[in-house]
Amino acid sequence: MSHSGSYNRESSEHMLNETTLSTTSVFEGKIISLQVDTVRLPDGQTATREVVRHPGAVAILAIKDDKILMVDQFRQPLGRCEVEIPAGKLERGEDPLEAAKRELEEETGYTCGSIRKLHAFYTSPGFADEIIHLYVAEDLSKGEMNPDEDEFLELMEITLDEANALIRETRISDAKTILAVYAWQAYKLTGKFGYDG
Repeated sequence: MSHSGSYNRESSEHMLNETTLSTTSVFEGKIISLQVDTVRLPDGQTATREVVRHPGAVAILAIKDDKILMVDQFRQPLGRCEVEIPAGKLERGEDPLEAAKRELEEETGYTCGSIRKLHAFYTSPGFADEIIHLYVAEDLSKGEMNPDEDEFLELMEITLDEANALIRETRISDAKTILAVYAWQAYKLTGKFGYDG
């Protein structure tokens, strides 16, 4: 069911809200949990919604000498390697800014003299509540990589042209990395990271 006309958030939410009637826990894992909700629809009927719960994550657009730091790693759900910006999940109660600094150092070995938040976005709101906080880090200093014990990474320094080529080749195909590349491209063209400032 769709409605045309100008957008009014309060009116739209009132017309479209679903009411949760019950929740059944299906799976509790190390990173995610899965639940099935029974909801009442705006027209009074009921439906089920499968919901993945996730603690949230951070991702870092790290700029060094007009290149961005990325890591190549195997991704089991895809069955292949992906080139991505450094990222990782939030620990319970962890401040996203501190998590971004931690993940940058763990995955690349670099610390940063400057870091700020660009955006936060949901990865798949149709079935998951995972939110990613995207930061830009600059003034980098080299240290030692310290990835998780089950994490095997290859550090890469990539130019904008190389990043766009990797997107075309689908070696970069995840949303956070594509968003970061486009934000960096916008910055190089306009001096602003997309909606920044």
